[in-house]
Amino acid sequence: MTLHKRCTLLLKRAKGLLLMLTAILLLNGCKNEVRQGYPVTPVSFTEVKVAPDSFWGQRLEASRKVTIPLAFSKCEESGRYLNFVQARRQMEATENLGFPPSGFSFDDTDVYKTIEGASYVLQVSPDPELEAYIDSILVLVAAAQEPDGYLYTPRTMNPEHPHEWAGESRWSKEEVLSHELYNLGHMVEGAVAHYQATGKRNFLDIAIRYADCVVREVGAAAGQACVVPGHQIAEMALCRLYLATGEKKYLDEAKFFLDYRGKTTIRDAYSQSHKPVTEQDEAVGHAVRAAYMYAGMADVAALTGDPSYIEAIERIWDNIVRCKLYLTGGIGATKEGEAFGENYYLPNATSYCETCAAIGHVYVNHRMFLLHGRSRYYDVLERTLYNGLISGVSLDGGAFFYPNPLESDGSHLRQPWFGCACCPSNISRFIPSLPGYVYAKQGDNLYVNLYMPCTLTTMLNGKTISLSQQTRYPWDGDIVFRLDEAAEMTLKLRIPGWVRGEVTPGGLYQYADGKQLDYWVEINGERIPASGAAGTAGAGSLTAAVGEDGYLSLDRKWQKGDEVRLHFDMEPRLVQADERVEADRGRLAIERGPLVYCAEEIDNPGCSVRSVRLAENAPIGVEPFKGIPLCGTGDALKADEGDGTQILMLKAQAYNGRKPVTLSLIPYYAWNHRGKGEMNVWLLKR
Repeated sequence: MTLHKRCTLLLKRAKGLLLMLTAILLLNGCKNEVRQGYPVTPVSFTEVKVAPDSFWGQRLEASRKVTIPLAFSKCEESGRYLNFVQARRQMEATENLGFPPSGFSFDDTDVYKTIEGASYVLQVSPDPELEAYIDSILVLVAAAQEPDGYLYTPRTMNPEHPHEWAGESRWSKEEVLSHELYNLGHMVEGAVAHYQATGKRNFLDIAIRYADCVVREVGAAAGQACVVPGHQIAEMALCRLYLATGEKKYLDEAKFFLDYRGKTTIRDAYSQSHKPVTEQDEAVGHAVRAAYMYAGMADVAALTGDPSYIEAIERIWDNIVRCKLYLTGGIGATKEGEAFGENYYLPNATSYCETCAAIGHVYVNHRMFLLHGRSRYYDVLERTLYNGLISGVSLDGGAFFYPNPLESDGSHLRQPWFGCACCPSNISRFIPSLPGYVYAKQGDNLYVNLYMPCTLTTMLNGKTISLSQQTRYPWDGDIVFRLDEAAEMTLKLRIPGWVRGEVTPGGLYQYADGKQLDYWVEINGERIPASGAAGTAGAGSLTAAVGEDGYLSLDRKWQKGDEVRLHFDMEPRLVQADERVEADRGRLAIERGPLVYCAEEIDNPGCSVRSVRLAENAPIGVEPFKGIPLCGTGDALKADEGDGTQILMLKAQAYNGRKPVTLSLIPYYAWNHRGKGEMNVWLLKR
C-alpha cells in the first residue's frame, strides 16, 4: 500500500472519530480590509498556477496528497484532538477529572498549522470533504474555549494540575515555557487563512475571542500581565488579524509585544529579550524565535511607519548574511538552545539548521524585499528555499528532518513524525503558500522573483495582467515568458546573485573557480543589451538595465503574444568560505544554479565522502540521475519522468588517499532517501 493510500485511510478514520466525538459536544462579518502597508505588494498565491509536473508542482501535489493528510492523521493518533475534547469535558464537570496534560505545551498549534496549510489548498483546489473535515475539527476547538475566550488546553483540561510548563496561573510562565501566546499566533494565522478560503467565520471567531482575551489581560496597564511572548509569532499574526478585521487594537498589541521586549522581568538572549528590539544588532538565541520576531518587526514597521524597527532588522540581517548563514541558507548553528552561534561559528556535522528556522528565514527575507524591493533578499530566500528548507521534507512529502546538518556519519535519518512536531506541521502550512512568493508588484512594476513554470493572472494599476512562464529551472537557466494580454508595465526580472558572481550578499562565501557566467534577454527573438543601453524590440524602444536593485527592468508597451526569453548560464561552481569560518577552512563546496550539492556514501562506494579530497581544477560533469526512491512508496524517480522528478547529478574528480576517484554528488535537498550512509557538503581540498 502506498503512503498516499495509507494517509487517505487514516484521514477517513480520523474523520469518523471526530464526527462521533462532535456528536456529543454542544457548539455554543469582518470589517473593511486595511492596506498591507509594504511598499511592494506580493501577488497572491491564488493568482499563480504552478504546472503540476514541474519541480515545485510535484512538491505542491505531495503536500496536498501526503503531507497534510499525514499531519491530520498524526494529530489524531497523538491525542492532539483529544486534548480539546478533554478540555471541554473538564469545563462541564463539577470536579477535577484529573486528565494528565501530556506532550508539549504547544501541541495545539500542530492542529492550527495543518488547518492553515489545508486552507491554502482549499483556495486553489476546492474539496468539500476536506472542508467538512476541518469543520469537524473546529467543533472540537470551539468547544474547548473558555467563556472569556481563553483557549489553551494544557491548562483548561486540568486547571488544578496543568502542564508543568504552563505555570499556576495564566501568563505566569509565558516568557519561559507556557507558549500561550505562541498558541494564539498559530491559531490566528490558521483562522485568517481558513476564513479567506471558505468565507466561514467558525475559526475566525474563535481566534478573535482569544485575541480579545489577550488584549484585555496582557499589557502595561494596571491589572494586566506585563509579559511578552516567550516564543514569538503572535506579533505577525496579530498584524494579520488587524489587516483582516480593521481592528487597530490587534496592531497595538503586536507593537506592545515588541516595544516591551527587554523591559520585562525576563531578559535572556535565548528569547531575544536581552535588550530592547530596536537596540539589537546581532542574531542571537533560539533561531526560530528570532526569525519570527524579525518578521513581526517588519510587519509592525510597515503598518506603523516606525523606522527604528526597520533599522534594527537591517543590522541583524546584515549580521546573519555576513557571519551566521550556512551555504544551504540554513540558520541556527547549535543544538543547545536550537540557537545562533557566535559570529563565523558554523559547524557542519553538528549544525542544527532547523526546518522551522529555514521557514522563518524565508519569512524575514520576503518581508525585507517587500520593504526595499531589492533582489539580494530574494537571493538569500531562494538559497534557503531550494536547499535548507525543502531538505526538511522527503520528495514524497511523508518523511522529515528536524535539524538539517551539512555533514553526517550516517546516523541522521528522515523520520515519519516527531513528538515535537513543529517542523512537519510547519512544512504543511508553508509549501501550499509557495506560489505567493513568485511575483510582486508596485505601481506599474511587475517583479519576477522566482522562476518556475506557471501562469499568472493579476491586476496591475487597475488592469488585468496575464502572463505565462515556461522553464525547467532549477535544472537549466532558460525561461520563456508570454504575454496573454496587452499591458503597459515594467517587467522586472531578478538576476540571481549566483549568475552575477555573488554567492551570498556580504561575502561570507565566494566562488573559487574564476568562472564568469553570462545571461541575456530576448524580446520577440531580438537580443536586448543588458548593460543599460537602449534597445529596440518590435513596437517602440526600451531600456534593459540591471539596476542597483538587482533587477533587469524591461519597460515597454507590451502586446498580446509578446515573448521574452531569459537565459542564465548554469554551470557547476566551486565555493569557498571566509577563512574565519573554521569548520570550512581547506574545504570546497559545489553548487549549480540555486542548488547546493552533497556527496552521499551510497553513490560513492569504496571511499568515505567525509575524507575524500576534491581536485580543485578538475572539470565537473553534469548528467541525469536515476534511482532515488520516493520515500515510503518503493517507487523510484527516473530521469525521464518529467521536469518535476528529474534530478541532475554532478561528477567531479577527487582522490581517495592517492587513488583518483570520480565523486558523484546529488542536490542537498535530496539526500537520505536511500537509507543510512555518510553525507558531506564541504569537501576537503586536495
